[in-house]
Amino acid sequence: MKRLTVLGATGSIGVSTLDVVARHPDRFEVVALTGNSRVDALYEQCLRHRPRYAVVGREQDVAGLAERLCAAGLQTEVMAGPQALAFVAALPEVDAVMAAIVGAAGLQPTLAAVRAGKQILLANKEVLVMAGALFMAELQAHDATLLPIDSEHNAVFQSLPADYAGAPARAGVSRILLTASGGPFRAVPLEQLKTVTPDEACAHPNWSMGRKISVDSATMMNKGLEVIEAHWLFNVAPDQIEVVVHPQSVIHSLVQYVDGSVVAELGNPDMRTPIAHALAWPERIAAGVAPLDLPALARLDFEKPDFERFPCLALAYRALRAGGNAAAVLNAANEVAVAAFLAGRLPFLGIAGLIAATLDAVPVSAVPDLEAILAADEESRAVATELLGRWQPQETRRAAPSVSWPLEGRSPRSGDFGVGS
Repeated sequence: MKRLTVLGATGSIGVSTLDVVARHPDRFEVVALTGNSRVDALYEQCLRHRPRYAVVGREQDVAGLAERLCAAGLQTEVMAGPQALAFVAALPEVDAVMAAIVGAAGLQPTLAAVRAGKQILLANKEVLVMAGALFMAELQAHDATLLPIDSEHNAVFQSLPADYAGAPARAGVSRILLTASGGPFRAVPLEQLKTVTPDEACAHPNWSMGRKISVDSATMMNKGLEVIEAHWLFNVAPDQIEVVVHPQSVIHSLVQYVDGSVVAELGNPDMRTPIAHALAWPERIAAGVAPLDLPALARLDFEKPDFERFPCLALAYRALRAGGNAAAVLNAANEVAVAAFLAGRLPFLGIAGLIAATLDAVPVSAVPDLEAILAADEESRAVATELLGRWQPQETRRAAPSVSWPLEGRSPRSGDFGVGS
C-alpha cells in the first residue's frame, strides 16, 4: 500500500488523482485530503475514500464538515488553514504527497512534504517558478523524490534516460521541446481578442482544467511557467527549452539528443495518464484512459509560437533569464491579473500588460531563502494590485512590448525565446 496525502483534492488534478486511486484499492490508501472552500465536494470525497484527516481553508467550515462526517460514521479529523496543510503534507505515515494546490498557496505545504522526505508528485508548477533554487536544494538535502505531474514535464521525464540525474550534457540531451495546444485563441484574429470573455478563455479545446489554469493556457502563460519549471526540473538552460505549438495535444513533449534522435511521449489528452505514471512509478498501472488511435488521428501539426499573440510567453522567458525574484514577480502579477480578468475588472489583452508593468516596477533582486521569496510575492501582488487600480481600458496587449528586455538592451526576437532565429 502506498499511503497518500492529496493537496488540492477538489481541483481537477485532485479529482483525477482520486479517480486513478479508486481503480486500484489494493495499491493506494488515502490518509489526508484538502479542499479549501469546496466543502461539499470534499465531504463527498471523504465519504468515498475515508481519510484520517480533511483540511479546509476556513476555520468556520471545520465544525460543519466534522459534524457531517461524524453523522456518516467517519472518524475523519477536520482541520483548517496553512498550518494544517503543512501538517498533513508531512505526516509520518504518508509515503507520497500529490501537490495540486493551484498558485503560490501550494508553496509552503509542498516544502513541508519535501522537508519530511516524502515522494512529491508535483502538479503545482508555481512552486518551482517561485522558489526553484530553494526547492531543488531542499529536495537534495532531505532525500525527497520529485515526480512531475504536468503532462509536458512528465512526458520529458519519460523521454529521458533513467539515469539522467540532471546532467543534460552527459546524457547527450541537446534540447527539450515543450508542446502547447495554443489554447482556444490560436487562430482567432487578434482584433477579436479585445472582447474575449472569461467563459471563452476557459473553453479549452482539448483539456478539462480549472478556470485559472485555463486562462493561463489561453494566454500561454501556462507554457511560460512550464518553461521555468523545466529549467529547474531538468537543469537545462533557457536556450535549450523550446516551445512548439501542437494543436492536437497528442505529443505531450519531446527530448532531442545530440545524435539527431528525438524521443517523444504520446497519448490522449487526459491528466490521468501522467498521474497514474507518477503514482505507480517505476511500475505502470491502468489509468482509465482510452488507448491512442493513430489511424483515426490521421495527422499531427506543429507551429512556432506567435509572440505577438502570446506576449505572456515572452515575459516568462524574460523572467527566467533575469533570475533572482523575477519569476516570483511574474507569477504573483499573473495571479492578480487572471483573478481580475475572471472578475471582469481587466480585459483579456490587459493580462500581459499588467504583468509587464509589474515586472518593470519591481527591481530584480536575490531571493536566498523562503522569507525573501514570500516577501517578493507579497510585494509583487501589492504592486500589481496598485497598478490594476490605475488601469485604463485602452491599456491592453500593446502595453506588453514596452517592457525592458534583459539581454543587453535588445528587443525581443524569436531567437531569444529558444525557437530559432
